[in-house]
Amino acid sequence: MNDKLAGKFIVIDGPDGCGKSTQAKLLIQYLNEQNVHAIGFRDPGGTAIGEKIREILLNPEHLAMSTEAEVLLYMAARVQLWKEKISPALQEKKCVVLDRWLSSTYAYQGWAGGFGVEKIINLAQGCLDRVWPDLAIILDVDTKTASKRMNRQLDRMEAKGDTYHSKVRAGFLKFAESNENVFVVNAAHEIEKVHEKILQIIREVSFS
Repeated sequence: MNDKLAGKFIVIDGPDGCGKSTQAKLLIQYLNEQNVHAIGFRDPGGTAIGEKIREILLNPEHLAMSTEAEVLLYMAARVQLWKEKISPALQEKKCVVLDRWLSSTYAYQGWAGGFGVEKIINLAQGCLDRVWPDLAIILDVDTKTASKRMNRQLDRMEAKGDTYHSKVRAGFLKFAESNENVFVVNAAHEIEKVHEKILQIIREVSFS
């Protein structure tokens, strides 16, 4: 598995409440146990600049933020993460596991926010040396189940309401239909069952 995954870029993504952060951590732990040099980052975040931008984006006080501002802030954090962390790790042949990536901006701002998915992709192509990962796994969960899981104070994006988040879910499914090496996993199941499904995909996927 080390030979297969060395220098590969894997994204775990999906709507709020899908369990992506948990699954990303479980995957990194498993890969390291299999002697795969895996490292993980969250998007936005992972760098000093990115974490500052994350605070701005998710702060519930910033209700006036426009979708256009969201897009540019997410992309700025992503560019910094790529330059500072992801690209060097891939060059060192590490397996990089991302908690969110461009697929999130595609679904949230591009699809649900009405900015336009083609505009999202064009912006990313102009800013990033590489736009798409080797593999993306979308954890799909219905809005009702996701809401039950988020039994805490919601951040600015999470608090946008069921109608918005239903559109986000549709955006992720559209993303999966439109891109290669993107797999959808039913995230309504137990954590361990979802984890096993992710491992099955990684074992079977071809990176040719």
